[in-house]
Amino acid sequence: MLSAAPSAAHADTDTPPSLTDGYGLTQVPTEKPIADSNTSTSFVITVTTPQVANDPGTTGHHIKILLPADYAANPTRRYPVLYLLHGVGGNPIEASSYPSLQNPTSVIEVIPDGGIRGWYSNWLYQKTAAGAQNWENFHINQVIPFIDANLRTIPDKAHRAIAGISMGGFGAFHYAQDHPELFSQVASLSGAIDLSRDSMDVRMAAVGTLTNGGGVCGSSLPVCPASFGPTVSSDALFGTPYPFSIFYPYSDTLWNKADPSTHMAKMAGMGISIYVGNGNGNPANMEFWAESASKHVKDHLDALKMPYHYVNYGNGTGWGNCDGGHNGPCWAQDLQDWIPRLEQAFAAS
Repeated sequence: MLSAAPSAAHADTDTPPSLTDGYGLTQVPTEKPIADSNTSTSFVITVTTPQVANDPGTTGHHIKILLPADYAANPTRRYPVLYLLHGVGGNPIEASSYPSLQNPTSVIEVIPDGGIRGWYSNWLYQKTAAGAQNWENFHINQVIPFIDANLRTIPDKAHRAIAGISMGGFGAFHYAQDHPELFSQVASLSGAIDLSRDSMDVRMAAVGTLTNGGGVCGSSLPVCPASFGPTVSSDALFGTPYPFSIFYPYSDTLWNKADPSTHMAKMAGMGISIYVGNGNGNPANMEFWAESASKHVKDHLDALKMPYHYVNYGNGTGWGNCDGGHNGPCWAQDLQDWIPRLEQAFAAS
């Protein structure tokens, strides 16, 4: 039986619902330029938690929430929830800007902070310059129950979906595999969904975000930013990324354990969607590597005889304003294709 719905009547259309702290999350004031744009159906809250340190220059972690237009007018109605995970260097506000996410009619959309390079995981090593990095704890044990307690969700697997862009694609598959009881629909948009030895290029791109390009810059991989934050060891996330090492855990055991591609059986029964381009065959475009990773996942799904929805739009011809690269116009078209299918799946559940 569903619990009593939180109060959600708000006469002022510019006022977001009032949410109550809990599950280890404490709300703090959101920066005024962001808060000034909040409405009752599209708003950002900012939270702090001991599970994940604030990124440099921030006071907390943003969570973008988009509610259906009739949310306040129908105080007894409950809604399915989509959790969307952003990519490396992204943020919830940027990720909420795609047209297909605007003005939802039947789904609550939640876009939580995933850090500059949090990789949607509990890092092996917590005592680095980056501070606490328990992103899986934050999202699974805190954000999801916080949303269910404060908003009129339908709090079950059949009515909860997770999707992600690039790094967030890894996060979506990783969370679905670690917590299959929580999600019924999963989607990867240009996702880093193969961290196995079959995709050492993608694995090294992830390492580059930890080391700020150290050991990777100068190769063909586009992972040489000014900074992803404090430089940490390549081992901070899952231990050594290399197949053979004299350092704990002595091989890439934990990378292989976290790799989604070789554990697709854990997603049996879920609706699985994969979108990817080809980066125009250019190894300097991250989409080139995302395509290889996605094909590996497709091969594993085929071997398991599991159903899925797979779109490889190549160089982007005929796919909206997409050019086949690792960028927003392609992801906008991915969402335009996926969101209606998600709504249909929820309606049928």
